Amino acid sequence: MSTPHQYRPYIEACVEAMNACNLSYVSNLKQYDLEKLCDCIRVNRDCAEVCAFTVQALSQGNSLAAEIAGLCAKACEACIAECSKHEQTYCQDCVEACRRCAEMCRELEGSMALV
Repeated sequence: MSTPHQYRPYIEACVEAMNACNLSYVSNLKQYDLEKLCDCIRVNRDCAEVCAFTVQALSQGNSLAAEIAGLCAKACEACIAECSKHEQTYCQDCVEACRRCAEMCRELEGSMALV
């Protein structure tokens, strides 16, 4: 059985991405050109929610951790693609946090698929 302790680096990456997505989401809502940022706002919110769910699942040692990590990686990759279109610092910070999280989640997904 998996323990939350073994997932710690993955949980930390997900929390970092979740926080960056939430910051980007809130910061985008304060911009004047909301129409231009509509997709970014939606993707930030979706990604933050998936990251939060992943943290919860990994913390509980969920038996579907590999599949959930794969979903988190997909959400982060979508967030990277959208935030990369915007020059705001918080969007670029979100790209970096989501890149790290996606890499970690892909690693976890791959390592668990071998088991």
